Amino acid sequence: MVDASTAHLDKFWQRGKALLGVQYPIMCGAMTWVSEPRLVAAVCNAGAFASLACGNMPPDELARQVAHTRTLTDKPFAVNLITVAPNYLAHLEMAVQAQLPVIVFAGSMPREQEIEKAKASGAQVLAFASTDALAKRMVRYGVDGLILEGMEAGGHVGPVVGPILWQQILFQFSERVPVFIAGGVATGKMMAHLLLMGASGVQLGTRFVMTDECVAHPNFKEEFRRAQARDAVTSPQFDSRLPVIPVRALKNKGTLTFAKLQLELLQKLDAGEMEREAAQMEVERFWIGALRHAVIEGDVEHGSLMAGQTVGLVDEIMPVALLVKELIGDAERELERIARTL
Repeated sequence: MVDASTAHLDKFWQRGKALLGVQYPIMCGAMTWVSEPRLVAAVCNAGAFASLACGNMPPDELARQVAHTRTLTDKPFAVNLITVAPNYLAHLEMAVQAQLPVIVFAGSMPREQEIEKAKASGAQVLAFASTDALAKRMVRYGVDGLILEGMEAGGHVGPVVGPILWQQILFQFSERVPVFIAGGVATGKMMAHLLLMGASGVQLGTRFVMTDECVAHPNFKEEFRRAQARDAVTSPQFDSRLPVIPVRALKNKGTLTFAKLQLELLQKLDAGEMEREAAQMEVERFWIGALRHAVIEGDVEHGSLMAGQTVGLVDEIMPVALLVKELIGDAERELERIARTL
């Protein structure tokens, strides 16, 4: 566990610590093919928090990963449930049976009874909120905390940038439930200012990819190291009949392949050769497969290089414990500087 002074930080993140049951409410975002037991355990053992990325993996594989993670750490961790995944309900049942301390709902809005089921197992429940309307409904449904993800983040992102969400949701709801900020967070200095604004913690994804414990292929990490913030772009949607949740990734040949896939699927819809739901599944299958090609196999030309715009702030690979220590140290010094200024 990281040994660092948090005298100033402790004045701001107590609710985040209590909800997650950790020393530092710094969350490693759930990234498909990346947030597996070794990385999750390393983050938790450093005093922070992480979630296993469920994606649409077979339920028995998720159960195996939960059991494996428990052999690597005795600290709290979560599973990140994708509500639009075909295996979602089986994942929820597995998480409830495993009596995990925290369950995170992502993808789209969970039903109220699904949140109640998670809470009945004893878990603290977090849900993503990408708009103010979604935040209001999640609080009304009884979630224990919100994760605000701005469109600066990597992977599937919402339609609103972080600074707007902070003003719409963080300022409005931070006294009612703990709020964690995701997207655009890469430094301890930024974390300090978000805590001052009312956040109870933060979530980072891109920076945790650039750690020794992350299983991502060296080619994948090298692309991150070389990239600029402007290189992480969102995928287009060509037709409302085929709704596409924007995906932020580094532009490569795979980006063009996805655009061609959409056009081909739309042609099949026009010709009546395919139902819309089937076309939507083809879109999601593409991203899962393309991400695996890049993360696991190292195909950085044709695979998906999902990354947030913070990729422009990342230029070295380090151990998880050192990353957590850096974030805490920089945040603590920034709060000390602000205190002196005030």
